[in-house]
Amino acid sequence: MRQKLSFPMFWRIFLLIWLAMALTVVVSNIATRELMDRERLAIERQEGLREIALEAIAIREGTGEDQGRGAAWRFLKEQGRNLDLHLILIDSSDQEGEARSDALPSSIRERMGGGWHRARPAVIDIDNGYRLVAWPRLGSEGWLDPRLFQWLEMVLGFVIITLACWWVARRISKPLRHVESTARAITSGDLSLRVSPGIVGRRDEIGALAKAFNGMTEQLCDLLERQKHLLRDISHDLRTPLTRQRIAIELASENAEAEPELMASILRQNERLEAMTAQILTLYRVTEKGSDFAREPVRLVTVLNRVLQDAADYAEHRQVDCELKAGPECQQVTVLGDEGLLQRGLDNVLQNALDHTAPGQVVSITLSASAGTLRCEISDTGPGVPPEVLPKLFEPFYRADEARSGQGWGLGLAIAKDIMKAHDGHISATNGKNSGLIVSLSWPIFTGPA
Repeated sequence: MRQKLSFPMFWRIFLLIWLAMALTVVVSNIATRELMDRERLAIERQEGLREIALEAIAIREGTGEDQGRGAAWRFLKEQGRNLDLHLILIDSSDQEGEARSDALPSSIRERMGGGWHRARPAVIDIDNGYRLVAWPRLGSEGWLDPRLFQWLEMVLGFVIITLACWWVARRISKPLRHVESTARAITSGDLSLRVSPGIVGRRDEIGALAKAFNGMTEQLCDLLERQKHLLRDISHDLRTPLTRQRIAIELASENAEAEPELMASILRQNERLEAMTAQILTLYRVTEKGSDFAREPVRLVTVLNRVLQDAADYAEHRQVDCELKAGPECQQVTVLGDEGLLQRGLDNVLQNALDHTAPGQVVSITLSASAGTLRCEISDTGPGVPPEVLPKLFEPFYRADEARSGQGWGLGLAIAKDIMKAHDGHISATNGKNSGLIVSLSWPIFTGPA
């Protein structure tokens, strides 16, 4: 396949602005010259100028007392005042020493220099080598103010450069907005979207960016799909042999010849592997289904009490007390969701707090409702985590071992995050003022006090 030549955006913008400025100069000059030519032609077409010129020639060539050059000059001045024109009669003898016979005398050009240096006066050829030069008087009705041409150039330049800049901005911003909206849609979960082929096919940096974006998205989606398959395969492949192993261990433990301590250790490891498999399977189901599950009103106070009852034995073994504080406004508040998933998410967060709380300390659970939101905070008294680690706590299989050397697999908080997302909720972690970690969970209230 033949590769298309690229045309960098830098040179596109540079050439476009340069062409816009050049076009401004050319168009303004053409418009100015057209206006001046129209005015000159209008002067030349005025009736009576030729007759005035012939009469001035007669006065100039006359020999009477009221005739001659001076009389002709005064006559033309008087006639020009009536017509709002400057009128000068020249002949070939007036141009001696000039470089060109058809050029205006230097005296006339100097006289026209003030404000009309770009104008071409009307020149009417008369018999016997005479020519009548005419141009409007300053401020007269037929005179075009030089400022008009300046304003014309400014307006034309403003319009052309504005259109060029608008085109450049649109060519850059429109595809970038498309890439941004596509990225937002992919972030929201629509992994099928890609940047349109029209933008990918552009032969500039934006086209290269779009192509790289699509390639990156394809690779990430492939990795996510492989991760989902991995979670599914691990959970399903491990569950059956672990169940069979557990049965075999229980049968072996009934044998009197087996060592009780060894069998108890094997059984604990088997239970640990089963718990890990259950966590992986839950993570896969929540990730795969998202928000697609049956929902019903759930009283979170009831769910928290059940979670505390289930964790009572483990908390006693860890010699840690659990303290629940729920305001009276939370007793009848419900959230919309799946009670089993909500219990699993809260149990994971509480289990994480118990694992990192020293014996003799307290894990605090606070439940409050305000502004249409139900909020639960679970605080431990462990060592906490570095600030840069906080955003990673909810990633699957991530463990902040340096700060919190727990016995889990880094799945509990990741599962809790997916469960909260599926229930339109939010979960975050912050370090306590003195020590420990505070995990905050919030849900939109379905029924109960506003």
